[in-house]
Amino acid sequence: MGASAIPVRWRFFSVIFVLSFLSYMLRQHFPVAGEFIMKELSISELQMGWVYSAFFWGYLVFQIPSGILGNRFGPRLTLLVAGAFWVLTCLLFALLPGSFESSVAVTIGLLIAIRVVMGAAHAPIYPVQAASVERWFPVGQWALPNAVSSTGLSLGAAAAAPIFSIVILNYGWRASFLVFVPVGLLLFSIWWWYARDNPREHPAMSVAELEKIQANRSDLTQDEGYRAWRQLLGHRETLLLASAYFTHNFVFYSFATWFFHYLVNILGFGIIDSGMLATAPWVLGAAAATVGGWVCDALCHRLGPKLGCRVPAMSGLIGTAIFLYLGLYSSSPYVAVGLLSLCYACTQFAEGSFWSAQIHLAGPYSAPACGLMNTGGSISGILVGPLMPFLALKVGWIAALSTGSIVALIGAVLWLFIRVDKPFQPRVI
Repeated sequence: MGASAIPVRWRFFSVIFVLSFLSYMLRQHFPVAGEFIMKELSISELQMGWVYSAFFWGYLVFQIPSGILGNRFGPRLTLLVAGAFWVLTCLLFALLPGSFESSVAVTIGLLIAIRVVMGAAHAPIYPVQAASVERWFPVGQWALPNAVSSTGLSLGAAAAAPIFSIVILNYGWRASFLVFVPVGLLLFSIWWWYARDNPREHPAMSVAELEKIQANRSDLTQDEGYRAWRQLLGHRETLLLASAYFTHNFVFYSFATWFFHYLVNILGFGIIDSGMLATAPWVLGAAAATVGGWVCDALCHRLGPKLGCRVPAMSGLIGTAIFLYLGLYSSSPYVAVGLLSLCYACTQFAEGSFWSAQIHLAGPYSAPACGLMNTGGSISGILVGPLMPFLALKVGWIAALSTGSIVALIGAVLWLFIRVDKPFQPRVI
């Protein structure tokens, strides 16, 4: 099949897919590098937990602002600027000295500062992606592209542990950050060259495809100016989605932050073995994300957006709770890895439903609305980093991580109150 047979919207989205892949490859390589950073710089688990969570402070604080900027200046410029900071933070980590003459507090402070900027640089990716999906894909076909992006992030995370375990063992943890500098420069150059803010601006867009994208939009949220985003702060459905996304990401970030550490220090696998086993949840999650997005779009077409988004989201969260509990309390390390992989797959099955629901609700305000929703998700990332080692000191790692089962079930209950069929209606400003 030639390139011309592939719709322009999917060719455009392939760049976002690669961006999502590399973003999570960078994110998930850090817990691998963290095992070596802790040893070299004499940092404890609890102290490293604060370094891990620092990423989410920058990520959280810039979620809504990046959504506003994406809505105001367009996805193309917003992601280019974010990419410059993304590359810079990788370079700063690569240039960290081999030893610090200052106190441990100063060492941790420096690591935290760079991680905060790194989180801020990553903040625009998914709100801007949501805005692009709303603009570039037909009404009601929004879950699948968002889910495909989740497939990209899962594959990127899957590639991180085995690849960078080998890189770090042979060349050191600084070299693993340096890899991302030329790759990031190339990726964001391609983004600036190929991306457009609206499908009608793309030179390859055909009239037929553009008509398909713009059909059936009269009943959606109308654009009353970008300043109307402030009204989202009081929008019931968006706030409920943000709360539910907190519960979803509580388990997601438990995997993203501490799963590699759990494999090495609790289940007793070696670094290389852990690097290989750590790919299992991400690979299974990659497949589940695409399936979940397809199911959500199909159900939205058949049942409407309220049930179409609610059913896969609740199913995924309930499955997350069950498999997390069973995996943590399994007596076999390999069975535990299998069950925990299914747990992560359930989180990804639900992922596309969240983003599709928010796009259905917010329409042209998808960037700031998804930024608000992802703010809820990012709060869990901040909490999980230091909370898990703190709880582990009190009750052990298994009991600490199993709190995610309760949180996931709360998220499933919240979905009973989310009305995707009641879109945001901004007042004229």
